[in-house]
Amino acid sequence: MTFAPIVPWPYLAAAVLLVLAFGTWLTLYGKQPKQQVPSTITRTAAVVLLLLAALRPGWAGAGGTTAAADLDVFILVDTSTSMAAEDYHGSETRLAGAKQDVASMAKELAGARFCLITFDNQATVRMPLSRDTTALQTAMATLQPQAPRFAAGSSITSAGRLLKDRLAAAQMQQPGRPALVFYAGDGENTSATPPERLPVDATGINGGAVLGYGTAQGGRMKDVDGVSRLDEGALRNIAAQLNLPYAHRSGDEGTAELLTKAEPGALAGTTVGGPGRAELYWLVAFGAFLLLLHEPMRHAAALRSLRPGRTQ
Repeated sequence: MTFAPIVPWPYLAAAVLLVLAFGTWLTLYGKQPKQQVPSTITRTAAVVLLLLAALRPGWAGAGGTTAAADLDVFILVDTSTSMAAEDYHGSETRLAGAKQDVASMAKELAGARFCLITFDNQATVRMPLSRDTTALQTAMATLQPQAPRFAAGSSITSAGRLLKDRLAAAQMQQPGRPALVFYAGDGENTSATPPERLPVDATGINGGAVLGYGTAQGGRMKDVDGVSRLDEGALRNIAAQLNLPYAHRSGDEGTAELLTKAEPGALAGTTVGGPGRAELYWLVAFGAFLLLLHEPMRHAAALRSLRPGRTQ
């Protein structure tokens, strides 16, 4: 049997211990009628089963089709004001270009887990690791460049610490799982201080790319009276820190070739139509459902007993 927990297993173990401790205390020392003790025990057991289901137990080697991209993909997107500059593929915004590339990569890497991190004045996890590409598309569709009135200077490496933490959490959850990192931005650092070095160990990254948007001539922004210019030197520096290739995106190229160059060995060991994994978490969750099945029935009976005119 193997496990693929949806959150790091130490958190689940701690949650199970807390639930058991609380249930035991409530059963032995709680001020509740004796007839409610069985219900307390049943509810505690059901919650424990749900937490165990989150471990995602399964049998390896079951017949099935494995994912074509059994890896984690971390996407960092610059949402600072300069990403509103209209010098991508003619007159589109730089952020529009990033959105198109992310949507295309999500299709190419079917089966992968995606994590979306954005950064401007601060870095934010917009979507934790998930195979839900619809959620990724929705998150990307809602992204907008930071409004000028809120801009207070942004660093092109401000997402580094979040990336480091998310990479570490993913490895704790599933050790050895390949990780790709894609950084999408224009390299324009508007912070009062030079960008810090990314606190990320590049040896833990199996592939990816740094994607540059914009032009050296620059582009104007609708809400800002000024011109923003692509800084490829800064982006190449980030690529060197992450040991990834740099690619300028103009809108005339697809992502298939980019992904081929960005995955040095990341997909090795994955097969299509080979041995898969039989998920067993649903059996544990079904056990919790059976334990709690009597609860709505009990409440329904109690409500019927409270009907007007009912004699006791």
